Amino acid sequence: MSLDAQYFADLYADSDDPWAFRTRWYERRKRDLALASLPRQCYERVFEPACANGELSVLLAERCADLLCQDLDATAVALARQRLAGVGHARVEQGHLPGDWPGGQFDLIVLSEIGYYLDPTDWLQVIEQSVASLAHDGGLLACHWRHPIAGCPQDGREVHALLARHLPLYPLLRHEEADFLLEYWSCQPTVVSLDETCP
Repeated sequence: MSLDAQYFADLYADSDDPWAFRTRWYERRKRDLALASLPRQCYERVFEPACANGELSVLLAERCADLLCQDLDATAVALARQRLAGVGHARVEQGHLPGDWPGGQFDLIVLSEIGYYLDPTDWLQVIEQSVASLAHDGGLLACHWRHPIAGCPQDGREVHALLARHLPLYPLLRHEEADFLLEYWSCQPTVVSLDETCP
């Protein structure tokens, strides 16, 4: 069973940064690695579910023309909206995956620290929705903590194992450390972009 909204409401009741995204060096470094792993300087349309308080979102906004962020928790949505205030091409919506998957095509989907909160059935649906929503040259970035998390139906290794088995995409990058796993898959076997400017 996937974790319900109360789990996250309880986390945000105690802190507006329950995972210390703003203050931990581990989190800042992981964001830098995630951004550096993107093979294209700019993406047209990006989807980031489970955006939390928007720390990664504000950096993704610098690399795209249109950013859609989503989170299950109302407090997280409010915090991400504050973080992205003034960024006209970014919006944050409240939604629960896999049921509230947005319409349209995306050039990049970022699945960061989300998979282990979903049971394998729901995670497989997210994988299928991701594939169906990618543009012809789109990419998918996934990054997850590798260790078990109390109460979560999966750990990061299981999450990425399901991605590897069910993504009909080309694996372009894999960065594995003791604590997290970062991977990028593409609809095309290579991604070469000579465009050095963002829209």
